[in-house]
Amino acid sequence: MTAIELRGVTKEFADVTAVRGLDLTVESGEVYGFLGPNGAGKSTTIDMVLDLVRPTEGTVRVLGQDATADGVAIRQRTGVLPDGFAVYDRLTGRQHVAFAVRSKDAADDPDALLDRVGLLDAADRTAGGYSKGMRQRLALAMALAGDPDLLILDEPSSGLDPAGAKEMREIVRAEADRGATVFFSSHVLEQVEAVCDRVGILRDGELVAEDSVEGLREAVGGEETLEIAVGDDAEAVDEGTAAVRALEGVSRVDRDGDALVVSCADDAKTSVIAALEDAGVAVADFHTREASLEDLFLAYTEGETPAPSADDASEGGDEDGEDNDAISDDDADADADTEEVSR
Repeated sequence: MTAIELRGVTKEFADVTAVRGLDLTVESGEVYGFLGPNGAGKSTTIDMVLDLVRPTEGTVRVLGQDATADGVAIRQRTGVLPDGFAVYDRLTGRQHVAFAVRSKDAADDPDALLDRVGLLDAADRTAGGYSKGMRQRLALAMALAGDPDLLILDEPSSGLDPAGAKEMREIVRAEADRGATVFFSSHVLEQVEAVCDRVGILRDGELVAEDSVEGLREAVGGEETLEIAVGDDAEAVDEGTAAVRALEGVSRVDRDGDALVVSCADDAKTSVIAALEDAGVAVADFHTREASLEDLFLAYTEGETPAPSADDASEGGDEDGEDNDAISDDDADADADTEEVSR
């Protein structure tokens, strides 16, 4: 069964087209990472899935139902952790979760949900005194009410410390193991890479890539990153850097303190080291790593889109609310009503 299906979806706001001709399929039981830079259309897409915004063209089906005609029924089967979740300051954590349980006509124990996200000790505190990370945990507890068939998580690790982010990843995998579908949008790319079965990358309202992380690596040519510790002879390093940049198979060279970071094809690594040594650079050490999801994201969202492969089917901030450097999403769309989203 398909959990989310968009066909030919376009959404226009005045003179801005936020999403254009989008075809997207998320299968039941998978964890799908949804990425894109500022203004790419991610939040607009999520709002259309939840029927908070109607598409200008195209169709949206969720859990086998039409999102426009059956929005209320779909939300009864969906748990949502919205970006920028707001609390009712004078209600306790337990009261928030109890409200979510009642709205789903579920039988969950609010304390069990709070315990699952690490908030049981703060259950009787008013949420107005919660830190940003605690509010994020509270929103996740509410989203889990009623064992939803679909979880939509928009920036779920925002405000969480590393331990909280790890717990969130474990909950995501546990929900997938239970059979739920998880649609996961995040600016913390390490989180996406750690939990997602497939990743879709949106740029200018269009899906420019969709595959497993490994499949995306293959699609951009299987480049690796070569990190090279070099000596302190600045003139030799400058000469060597210029020589490396001129090599076939090298796409990028950056200086990072006493190291050079070279993005290159696997068969160019030997040539890179040889070029540096020929320029008189003392190579103290070097190692390679595969392209990270951040590398792949940049490859698909900056400049030319890499050609698809033949197989193509087409830690957050601290507990007090300091977020990591982010790829945030400020799409041109209306904000969803917090209470409606929590349902």
